[in-house]
Amino acid sequence: MAVQASTQPSAGQFDGSRSADAVISVSGLVKRYGDVEAVRGIDFEVVRGETFGFLGPNGAGKTTTIKILCTLASATSGSASVAGYDAAADRDAVRRNIGLVFQDTTLDTYLTAEQNLRFHAELYGVPKAAVQPRMRQVMEMVGLWDRKDSLVSTYSGGMQRRLEIARGLLHAPHVLFLDEPTVGLDPQTRSSIWAYINDLKKREDITIFLTTHYMDEAEHCDRIAIIDHGKIVAIDTPEALKASIGKDRVQIHTGDDQAAIRALADAFGIDAAMHDGAVTFSVASGEQFVPRLFGELSIPIKSVSVSRPSLDDVFMSYTGTTIRDAEGGSGNEFMRNMHRMRTGGRR
Repeated sequence: MAVQASTQPSAGQFDGSRSADAVISVSGLVKRYGDVEAVRGIDFEVVRGETFGFLGPNGAGKTTTIKILCTLASATSGSASVAGYDAAADRDAVRRNIGLVFQDTTLDTYLTAEQNLRFHAELYGVPKAAVQPRMRQVMEMVGLWDRKDSLVSTYSGGMQRRLEIARGLLHAPHVLFLDEPTVGLDPQTRSSIWAYINDLKKREDITIFLTTHYMDEAEHCDRIAIIDHGKIVAIDTPEALKASIGKDRVQIHTGDDQAAIRALADAFGIDAAMHDGAVTFSVASGEQFVPRLFGELSIPIKSVSVSRPSLDDVFMSYTGTTIRDAEGGSGNEFMRNMHRMRTGGRR
């Protein structure tokens, strides 16, 4: 199994050209925090009406990029434009044209849902005559109109996230940014949030840019940019990315996994590694290969599973690790480095 990160653009990877209908354009974007390079010269574009996803582990550069696009951070070098406005030079214009849902809630929980939205409408200069009908429209869209007079402190986590999405839509933005929109929510609530997001795409003329480290969420996107260690390693549709792997994933448990890894290399020329607690490798026609594996591998096999290529396989093919493994290692180390930079070396 090849696990070296690709140095060549994948099919569909951005090549530096700009489409006329691009709503977001990024070129050579770099962000450094002292010696830490969080974003390392990335290029991509998002066209009108897309749901575009940034897929990668914590610490990969997703949130840093979204902050630059939303004018909450300045790039070290490179350029970015949103809705036709330069993110550095035309910050006010960018902010008028975007909605943003943060990872952590920014709602005033001591106010009602309606009060939160009215305050947002005032900040964005929504005409007074339009506030009430627009507020009802977006709150009905996320199923919260009947709770508009309730204090936000009485809302569940999923309800608060839905209210934040409604708030982000209130001023009719051209682009809605969702930074890890379902982080910390249970699977059922996450599925519900995505039902609302997909529904709003049908009702609103809007482009969605989201960051996520959940593979199932990335499947909702029209296109995905896989980002790792501040670099984009591939951009394409979910199906095209999976098709580019062309191999099945095989995972086995044995009595001696390290010996099995060596035996796979010696007997079959297969480059296997430990992922998610199992010996993992990729081969063409995995189901046909399994009988041969049992017959020729010198190490006894306790169990075996074969799966078609997934986005996790795509991520592993380009980066050499799964997102889960990355978050347990380099991503956490990046966050520790960032913390030390911001606190002057204090731990």
